Amino acid sequence: MSLVELIAQADERGLAAGGLACLDRCLPLLGGDDELLRPLWASLADGSDWAGELEKVRAAVGTADPAADEAARLARAMLESAPAERTADAVRPWADACSVASLRVHRLLDPAADGGPAADGLDAGRAGDTADLPPLVAAELRRQVSVLELLAGHGVQGLRGALEVSVEGRRVLRAVVSRRARSAAEPGA
Repeated sequence: MSLVELIAQADERGLAAGGLACLDRCLPLLGGDDELLRPLWASLADGSDWAGELEKVRAAVGTADPAADEAARLARAMLESAPAERTADAVRPWADACSVASLRVHRLLDPAADGGPAADGLDAGRAGDTADLPPLVAAELRRQVSVLELLAGHGVQGLRGALEVSVEGRRVLRAVVSRRARSAAEPGA
């Protein structure tokens, strides 16, 4: 099943987990602590309201840096647009937007990509045609599919696996961001 189909069929918890996982994997771009989103994950597990925790996360990350690059702006937009009300109608457009934003972030940071957003390729990938995606983007797409499949197949029990997928993706993105920073700091770069 394609990512677009999985998002269309996901329930409220799956959608919220999908959007949160995308945000979690892009957390290195916001300078957030790895544990920053844990309370939001916990609210998905116990079904509690996440509005208060969401505001705490936004406060912890602080205000937008006007000098931030496009990838960081996309990550911040995921956080800022998260709905306080966690209903399927509220989180479905957010989860879909987070999916697109996270794929764009990975495309911008992928050393094998030309750096452009290439929305057509991302849309095709989300619809199931992954042939032309650069490696970092293809891996992010697989992670997004995996999170939604875990929640669809296992309900609340799938959250642990979804979090593990997200943590792995965050480590990969953190390494890419770190490598880019080192390259930019090298003389002659």
